[in-house]
Amino acid sequence: MRYRFSLVLAGLLVAQAGLYAQGRGGGRGGAPMAPKAQAPIDLTGYWVSVVTEDWRYRMVTPAPGDYQGVPMTQAALKIADAWDPAKEEASGDLCKSYGAPTILRVPEHLRITWQDDQTMKMETDAGKQTRVFHFGDWKAPEGPHTLQGDSVAVWEIQGGGRGRAGAANGSMKVATTNLKAGFLRKNGVPYSDNTNLTEYYDLVKERNGDQLMVVTIVVTDPMYLREPFIISSHFKKLPSEQGWNPTACSAKW
Repeated sequence: MRYRFSLVLAGLLVAQAGLYAQGRGGGRGGAPMAPKAQAPIDLTGYWVSVVTEDWRYRMVTPAPGDYQGVPMTQAALKIADAWDPAKEEASGDLCKSYGAPTILRVPEHLRITWQDDQTMKMETDAGKQTRVFHFGDWKAPEGPHTLQGDSVAVWEIQGGGRGRAGAANGSMKVATTNLKAGFLRKNGVPYSDNTNLTEYYDLVKERNGDQLMVVTIVVTDPMYLREPFIISSHFKKLPSEQGWNPTACSAKW
């Protein structure tokens, strides 16, 4: 997904050239197709993390002060430098590093299903988190900020194809707001409740037949980030739920 990553770097949050968002009708004069039927790719099923980068930040708790790669502001540095794993564990708020901006960086299994024709659901066994992606004209209800926030999804379909048969190439774009403050890394690197998250979900088929889901993650935060923080996570599709093991949030590994 070098193309996707380079595209985001070059034209952050700008629509890809040649892509058309969801909303095409099911035929001339016909009713619009539901997002589930219109999907150009099938993201449903069980997936497992493939840690291909940032091993030391994802597989173990980073050392205090190890913030390499994160464009932190001075305010963020001050908070991160005061991080104390013992105090975090004693606080009882153990899910700060399991929010939407960072949950896909946690080594884990995912279960993705359609909740209904307009709504996709993603569950993680790490931290027992649930994200809900709303398609169409859904509007977030007023309420408190939450760990997973409010997510609106659209299909981006290459060439204007329709449905699985006519659009083999496409991706899902998800925009998430109304987030509760948390950690970008388990060693106290913060993000604020003013954070916005944009994700792009793409599928890639490997030569050996494995199917990979590549998620490009763009985090913007005017309080704690000097510029957008762009990362990517990879997942391999599994044939069954084997390995699915829901576990509670942890402040340290």
